[in-house]
Amino acid sequence: MDIVRSRIDSGGGSLRGRLCGAAMLCVAVLASPRAQDQPPFRSAVRLVVLQATVVNRHGALVTNLGREAFTVREDGKPQPIAMFTRDDVPVSMGILIDNSGSMRGKRQQVEAAALAFVRASNPQDEVFVMNFADEPHLDVPFTTSMERLEAGIGRADAIGGTALRDAVDAAADYLTAHPTRDRRALLIVTDGKDNASATPIDRVRRNIERSEAVCFAIGLLTDESARPAARSRDELEALSEMTGGHAFFPAHLDEINATILDIAHQLRSQYTIAYAPHNQALDGSYRQVRVIAHGPERLTVRTRAGYLASRDQAIDRPAPLRRR
Repeated sequence: MDIVRSRIDSGGGSLRGRLCGAAMLCVAVLASPRAQDQPPFRSAVRLVVLQATVVNRHGALVTNLGREAFTVREDGKPQPIAMFTRDDVPVSMGILIDNSGSMRGKRQQVEAAALAFVRASNPQDEVFVMNFADEPHLDVPFTTSMERLEAGIGRADAIGGTALRDAVDAAADYLTAHPTRDRRALLIVTDGKDNASATPIDRVRRNIERSEAVCFAIGLLTDESARPAARSRDELEALSEMTGGHAFFPAHLDEINATILDIAHQLRSQYTIAYAPHNQALDGSYRQVRVIAHGPERLTVRTRAGYLASRDQAIDRPAPLRRR
């Protein structure tokens, strides 16, 4: 979740520029008409930016709502919406693909689906590719080149265990340090329970939160026994839901292409909602966020569960990420 400190600059037509403009408008609205009787007010307003997906009771996307349909609450209190858009804004995105030994028979279809995902996304998206087995490897740094993505996604050496938490932690770290787009997302494809990570799940969650990424996961768990599959499902669902994403569990490998294209469509159909929280303090507290959408039918909004109101959200740094 973006925590944006606005400033007066040229801004341009980017989402960040529009957010700065919205923040300055908030300052004007909050200022008293009798400015001479009031102490000087700050020239910057912190905005919280949410990416929201709305679905109806059948799970179908709802993409035609206006600003008036939404209510934002922070720690239970209504917040003023400063900016609202339905634009298909470019994304800085990471694709994480399980390359463990159990994926050997699935890689060809997974790779084809991953490439279809990139082709169905916004042409201005920048994408990095990380394959992981016993440890994560950044095979393609951020790029918009399909040739580089094809080379990085294609692997013929599926072998080893599944270090899923290590990979997500490393991807979130890279996504925090190197994005050039205003929105961020991660797509995770795995077929089994994490059995090789050293990273605690609490740290992964903090790092994902700091990265501001929406996480989508595809769990190909049909070959797992019941208990490990249930644990894997719970972990992928928790990670996705806390970021406003979604986890999918296809019953058959042949369904992965349709699933991944659905995710691409969801990414391009999100609402962007920015609000200026009444509580502007950066005191290190965790703020719970809830977005409600109103319409003629029951609607569900998927967005971030909250954010840490802190100037410095840094956590212990991982070891340098390996490049191949």
